Amino acid sequence: KLVPIFGDITLPELGIKPEDLKLLCDNVNVVFHSAATIRFDEHLRVAVDMNVIAVRKMTVLCKQFKHLEVFIHISTAYANCDRPFIEEMVYNPPVDPQKLIDVLEWMDDDMITSITPKLIGNKPNTYTYTKHLAEHLLVKEGSDLPLAIVRPSIVGAAWKEPVPGWIDNYNGPSGLYVAAGKGILRSMKGDYRGVADIIPVDIPVNMIIAAAWYTAVTKPSSCLIYHSTTGSVNPFTWGELEGVVMNFWKKVPLDSCFRRPKAALTSSGFLHDFYTFIEHMLPAYVADLGYCLLGKRPRMVKIYNRLHKAIGTLTYFTMHSWEWSYSNLDMLTSHMSPEDKKCFYFDPRGLHWPTYIENYCLGTKKFLLNEDLSGLPAAKAHLRKLRNIRYCFNTIVLIAVWRVLIARSELARNLWYLIIGLMNRFVKFFRLTSTIHKQ
Repeated sequence: KLVPIFGDITLPELGIKPEDLKLLCDNVNVVFHSAATIRFDEHLRVAVDMNVIAVRKMTVLCKQFKHLEVFIHISTAYANCDRPFIEEMVYNPPVDPQKLIDVLEWMDDDMITSITPKLIGNKPNTYTYTKHLAEHLLVKEGSDLPLAIVRPSIVGAAWKEPVPGWIDNYNGPSGLYVAAGKGILRSMKGDYRGVADIIPVDIPVNMIIAAAWYTAVTKPSSCLIYHSTTGSVNPFTWGELEGVVMNFWKKVPLDSCFRRPKAALTSSGFLHDFYTFIEHMLPAYVADLGYCLLGKRPRMVKIYNRLHKAIGTLTYFTMHSWEWSYSNLDMLTSHMSPEDKKCFYFDPRGLHWPTYIENYCLGTKKFLLNEDLSGLPAAKAHLRKLRNIRYCFNTIVLIAVWRVLIARSELARNLWYLIIGLMNRFVKFFRLTSTIHKQ
């Protein structure tokens, strides 16, 4: 039932061979278009090519299909993230997509890089900017196609299908969970009360299928937009998420942790920078020095540089919250039978967040790191060893600092003698009372 063909959205006519094109034109009824670059820091030329021009190529292709029933475009809930409340509509873009395409044709990469911040305006990155342009271009140039657009938020591990917690990539929060579990991530900039709008991957998948069915059957007169988000119907804050994640990693630790799991969320740029220097970079340089002394290749500084880059791209989304409308979600649900609602579930109101987040973390351990639960006792023993090392290190530092203070401060010496005297009196009193009780 599956017939794979070669295609590349960056090539002319999508790189599809003539014989494959005929096969598509004669047989395809439903199109799901989800191909895109999801890198937030993608160069604007590449982002426009893959996220905007590719949509035009898809509309041209689909207009050749003889039996097309529906064309579902996968956008993002953050295509209009410069608005606090986002409705189920396509907003006018800051610039006509064709004008931008024309400009990028004669500019070199350095010129484009220099003007990109001005072009994207209040958008945080080229991804959200180009996805906004793509929606506008789609409804304008594909107005004669049976269109629908689905906008997921931050896609995370599976809720139910294929199994709870299933995940196959480090995108979104997955990599951060692993970094926190390994003890590498110690500080994250974000709003403690901000909504963590994560959507399990099986929810938008089911919505895409249901939206395709509804579009093909009812043939709406306009392109319907569907939001697959949780923020307005089942909110869960970043602070609550942090608590669940850290408690889980303490109960079910990862193998060979770099440090004990202990990550803090702060909205203060100063505190985050301070923690980044103290808790990230200093241990990284010390660890790399140890690797060099052992004749091994240093790697921790590089790991932290990649981690900080990932944190930087997500900071905008952890520091802001949004609300979305859900009229079309409720409308779509009302047209489905009870059996279909159970099979193609896409309403996030029934999601129990603590259970889901724990399954998510367990999924990263099982499916991303391929760690077996049989190694849990060894992982816990390793955490205890790290705890003891930390206690010993703190004790040595405290004694060293205290000895320096005693050597240089008369007040510290007097305080030290006072403490020793009180301890001696306490010991003598304890011995005296013990003797009385024995008599």
